[in-house]
Amino acid sequence: MTPYVADPVFLNGQFKPLAEAGISPLDRGFLYGDGVYELIPVYSRRAFRIDEHILRLQATLDGIKLANPLSTDGWKAVVLKLIETAPWEDQSIYLQVTRGADDKRDHAFPPLSVPPTAFAFSSPLVTTPPEVRATGVAAITVPDLRWSRCDLKVVSLLANILARQQAVEQGCAEALLIRDGFMKEGAASNIFIVKDGVLCAPPKTHLMLPGITYDLILELAESHGQPVKIAEIEETELRAADEVWMTSSTKEILAITTLDGQPIGTGQPGPLSEQMWH
Repeated sequence: MTPYVADPVFLNGQFKPLAEAGISPLDRGFLYGDGVYELIPVYSRRAFRIDEHILRLQATLDGIKLANPLSTDGWKAVVLKLIETAPWEDQSIYLQVTRGADDKRDHAFPPLSVPPTAFAFSSPLVTTPPEVRATGVAAITVPDLRWSRCDLKVVSLLANILARQQAVEQGCAEALLIRDGFMKEGAASNIFIVKDGVLCAPPKTHLMLPGITYDLILELAESHGQPVKIAEIEETELRAADEVWMTSSTKEILAITTLDGQPIGTGQPGPLSEQMWH
């Protein structure tokens, strides 16, 4: 166990200490980033929307033509075992499946006889400190240089990593990705804006990851009669917004109050983000 990863971890059907968990250096996840992942938040030892996360895992596996090594019930059993044995009440469960380890390096898929590598572990859930949530965070905009299947939650995240690192180097929490004049999402989050009391969100396309929290926010808005607009968000609309939010399973709802050094709205979290959070 480390301060970040609890023992045991799950690897290919077995629970074992992290120090004893090993994979082949020929694993395609290591060589190519050929795999998928999910991150499930856990509150008071209860997995949040586990069914939706496992469905998204399956959708990504289907998208890259990789067989799922476990059934839905099998994944649930793994998640519940990790939750039960970890020392934290609030956790983050990481699931990963790669295309396994062949006996050579080759771009083409290995034979079907090569089993996928299934890995999972629990970490403490790191959420936004109240003092940060109260003031909001800064973000930057960067060109969206990713591939065209951003709807798949794959482990090969180099473009996202470079964008997020650019934000970190400028003292910011997130990088918002601009493609052809439209804001698609953040490097590691979905993005909402508020203008004149209307909550606006980009549509689900192959250029955006369909977030579980994204769906939850739209459900909450509908249940409370909040006006919602699902449409592409132009960069000019983004900069003129009254509120901008970043959302994810770990960030939940977090106001972006400064964008490229300029204030969003009043420069403080807006009333709708406060209402949605509480």
